[in-house]
Amino acid sequence: MLELVKYVVEQFAEHKDAVEYKEEEKDNCIEITVSLEDSDMGKVIGKQGKIAKALRTLVKAATPKGAKKYVVEIKVKD
Repeated sequence: MLELVKYVVEQFAEHKDAVEYKEEEKDNCIEITVSLEDSDMGKVIGKQGKIAKALRTLVKAATPKGAKKYVVEIKVKD
């Protein structure tokens, strides 16, 4: 699933080498955190969050039935 997220994010991010991904397994879900440069946030999230919403929809659709739920979080790099 991480590969799918990487593919979609890298289509929109200008600073592809600066993007960081972290996959963390919690109780009943797997959280994927994408850390971006401030200048890439708008491009990856899209107008009114449409790209981020589409990314989450893709991840939800690609998750096998009965598997843990995936959560995608997009944030500015520290």
